[in-house]
Amino acid sequence: MKLSQADFKLRRDLLAQQIGSNSIAIIATRAEMYRNRDADYKYRADSSFYYLTGFAEPEAVAVIETFEEGEEYSYSLFCRERNREMEIWNGYRAGIDGAIEIYDADEAYAIDLLDEEIIDKLLNKQRLYYRIGQNAEFDARVSQWIQKADAHRGGTAPAEVVQLDRIVDEMRLKKSAQEIELMQIASNISAEAHTRAMQMVKPEMMEYALEAELNYIFGKNGCVPAYNSIVGGGENACILHYVENNQPLKDGDLVLIDAACEYEFYASDITRTFPVNGKFSPEQKALYNVVLDAQQAAIDATRIGNPYKYPHEVAVKILTQGLVDLGLMSGNVDELVESEAFRQFFMHGTGHWLGMDVHDVGAYKNGEDWRVYEAGMVVTVEPGLYVAPDDETVDAKWRGIGIRIEDDIVVTENGPLVLTKNVVKTIEEIESLMANH
Repeated sequence: MKLSQADFKLRRDLLAQQIGSNSIAIIATRAEMYRNRDADYKYRADSSFYYLTGFAEPEAVAVIETFEEGEEYSYSLFCRERNREMEIWNGYRAGIDGAIEIYDADEAYAIDLLDEEIIDKLLNKQRLYYRIGQNAEFDARVSQWIQKADAHRGGTAPAEVVQLDRIVDEMRLKKSAQEIELMQIASNISAEAHTRAMQMVKPEMMEYALEAELNYIFGKNGCVPAYNSIVGGGENACILHYVENNQPLKDGDLVLIDAACEYEFYASDITRTFPVNGKFSPEQKALYNVVLDAQQAAIDATRIGNPYKYPHEVAVKILTQGLVDLGLMSGNVDELVESEAFRQFFMHGTGHWLGMDVHDVGAYKNGEDWRVYEAGMVVTVEPGLYVAPDDETVDAKWRGIGIRIEDDIVVTENGPLVLTKNVVKTIEEIESLMANH
């Protein structure tokens, strides 16, 4: 499944409505990124640019102009021209004709003409919307355009400059049915990868070898990792952003995998923690069930009308109670929550927006208040417990255990929809899957 040009046009229609009459919005894609010597990283277009255009090539700028009330807006695309020699080396380009015929631009120009052509488009517009602060070099170019427009005898530059991200980020926050379908496909592929990892793991396997099993599933389905995969065995699971993945997996340890793929520009995000040898120890089982209870309650709390922070508060209460019950903490649970004493073992949030970016755009607060969940928002729910290997405040049997469980949740009128339900997460399900492979 892919989004159609009609889907991208609907987004531009909405943006044109929101910027108002006699305005202009300018958005650039991201630059190619140098890796080393004569090599770049594989190109991936800027998410917000792609969201509005469906155009995945580098060196491109989209311009949306509105005119007087009631008039149609204009969509221009500045992009690379066709170039036979460059296309032999680096692949097909849409070119100026393709920008109009394939990508529905009303006008198209060579990217080399941007500095020249943009001045006439800016003249006498009331407001300019662009992504202020995204790129210092582009900020400088916009400043030069404004100065040239002001000096132009035929008119003046826009009187207001407005942050475009405020509008586009909010548009991206609530997903359409088509976007959720793409995220469901990404989640299904990622769930298959995690299932394979549980089936393939064995003691003394290298973390990177287990990562390769994930990448195989991603790659055979035409996907790439949505972020750097975490495959942390034993105490490496206590490093929240561990990505070295270069140590052997030991018999008796847990392995924490935080990994997922991107499908058609839409991300998934899954974490599972399971025993390398297929059987949880009593201590691992006890901590795991605390995290699972917290996660299930937090998922249930991810409902329309609840404040964004509410699932986190629900999870924290259960995690803290569990830590007290197991003897890792002592004291009154409410007081421990109030003082944030739990941060010794749980030091991150319980989730984040998810979409085209893994940590997706969209404000978490309206002013001083947490915003409330609305239908179409997608969020991760990922509580965890991490007992540092050198934490001498707890019994040695708990040290070096790191556990996180993460799923992707769509907020719907019918309650939370779990996109990532295809990968098991109860102790019984995990041990059964691993025993039967």
